[in-house]
This record gives sequence, structure tokens and C-alpha cells, in this order.
Amino acid sequence: MAGIKALRNGGFALAVMFGLASPASFAAAQNYEHTFFAGKTVRLVVGFGPGGGYDAYARMLAPYLSKTLGATVIVENRPGAGGLVALNGVYIAPADGLTMMIVNGTAAVFSQLSDLQGARYDLGKIGYIATLSAPPSLWTVGPHYQVKTISQALTGERKWRWAASGPVDSLSDGAAFTCAGLKLDCQIVLGYKGSNDAALAVSRGEMDALYVTDTSANNYVQSNGLIPLATVGQRRSRFFPDLPTIFEAAKLNADQQWVFNFRHLAQSLGRILVVPPGMTDNRLAFLESAVAKAVSDPDFLTEGDKRQLYTDYVDGAGTRKNAVDIVTTVTPEQRKLVQDILARAR
Repeated sequence: MAGIKALRNGGFALAVMFGLASPASFAAAQNYEHTFFAGKTVRLVVGFGPGGGYDAYARMLAPYLSKTLGATVIVENRPGAGGLVALNGVYIAPADGLTMMIVNGTAAVFSQLSDLQGARYDLGKIGYIATLSAPPSLWTVGPHYQVKTISQALTGERKWRWAASGPVDSLSDGAAFTCAGLKLDCQIVLGYKGSNDAALAVSRGEMDALYVTDTSANNYVQSNGLIPLATVGQRRSRFFPDLPTIFEAAKLNADQQWVFNFRHLAQSLGRILVVPPGMTDNRLAFLESAVAKAVSDPDFLTEGDKRQLYTDYVDGAGTRKNAVDIVTTVTPEQRKLVQDILARAR
């Protein structure tokens, strides 16, 4: 209900963004922006290959966003380095509103915190439209591993092989935080095209484990036979309500709790919709309004329920605050610890 109320109050938020403009000037600005987008093609970029959760959500959103923008919205997959290749490209694209991207906010924050060489963007400058969803993530294992609980996973000496796509793609950095928090012996293997490709590797026994959002895990458990062990965060999964969190399933000391709490905070950023820096306030506000209308469309919400692709809407200002706060509030010591953990994923 809170998310829907926020959408219904979007008109007030937009008036504030326009500097409390008069109704006439506000309407004129909106009409101008609508005219600009009419008949044009907007690229909705996904930094992963087809078949994963990001791709599925983008393709579900595209026709509804086409309607509210008055444009043709096409999904463009640009896999590479866990989404970094796509985000770098979008960051330097023209700020005209014709290119936007569903970004893994968690991975984007960690890439900037770790000063990753391939990250050529600044989260303080990028344009934020919305948070679309913020699903928790699960630690899943392959059926060959003969492990069904956290206690079994922590028993004995094991070498865990985790499947991932890029150095900071949620799959790899999620695995790194899990391994560091539980002091596991791990090898994180990069190079898979996305979570769908990685899940196949785990199901075939080529890899042992996969850190993945619960929306994708729900699919992989059913189609690939993966076994969920725990939600790596503070809240349980809506798909696996009986599955414990890592805090419930393992005895964690204070240092371990900090590791998993920080991961949970970053994970809560979820899937964010961004545009290149430098966009005018009017156009950014128009895009935010169009997205808010699209994701509050009853047909969109019904389709999301049927496909189990849920929306956890946060407006652009709230999304910016959540992202920037994580980057700027860590102490130098904490940042060094995060960098050491993320180094495991390279």
C-alpha cells in the first residue's frame, strides 16, 4: 500500500521538482516533453544476456512504458563484466531520454566503493528515475552437492565453486560476502553470461553454488533443480517463506553480523532505473512520471503477480539518496574491509 500511495502522490512530487511551477507552466512543460518522445525509439538497456531476472522484468515493463511515454521502447541486452560494460556506455550516452538502463544498484555501488578499474561512472552524477524492485538474494546449491541446509554446508571442509559473470555482478560479490562472512574456502569463477547461464552450470555440477535474487532463484529451483539454503539478508523471501535468513540459520559474531548487515543494506538498492548524467530537470521529471504511471498500471501489476516479477517502487529522489548514502557513509576502515572482500571476486 505504501508504494501505491507514493505513486498516487506523484503529482505533488513532480510539482516540487518543477520548482512549484504554476499549473499552466507545468502542463506546458509536460506537453513539450510528451511531444519530444512521440514516435521516437527509447532503448531500455539490460547489462545481462536474455533469460535472467533483469531481462524478464525489462521486457515486461517495455510495452507499458511505451504507452506512457508515447514512444517505442525496445529492450537492448549488452552483457559484459556483470553489467559494467552497459553502465559505462549508458553513462556517456546523450542525456536526451532515449537511453535508460535497469541497473544492478548493489553491483554499481560495490564497483565504485572498490575503485574497480572497469567502472567509469559516478553514482553522484548519474540520473535516477526509480527503484523498480529490491528482492533479497539466496544462497543456492546444485543437487549434486548433497547439501540442503546451512548447518550441512558448514560441516566439514569443503571447497565451494561459485558461478558468476563479472567481477561485481551480485553473483560474484554476493558469493564473496557469503564466503567472507562464514569464513568458507571458496573459488569464484567468472565468465558466465548471466544468472541463467550460471544456474545451468550449477545444475550440471560444473559449479557448486550460486548467489542469486529470489525472483530468479524461484525459477532456477523449479527448472534447474537448484536447492535454496538461506536468504542472505535480514528478511525472508516471499517465494520461500519457510527458508531461514543467514542470521537465523548460522551463529554469527559481531564482525560477521556487520558483513552481512552491510551486504543487506547494499542489496536493498535492488534494480534501479537510471539515465545518463546532465539531463534537464523537466525531462527527468517527465520520465519519472511516465515510469510511475507504467508500474502502477493495474494490468502491469497483475502481469507481475502472474509472472512473479514484483515491483517495490521508490521514486528518483529516494533512489538517489539510498545509492549515494551507501557510498559516502562508510568509514575508511570499513571501505578497506569491503574492498578486501570484493577482491575475492576478481
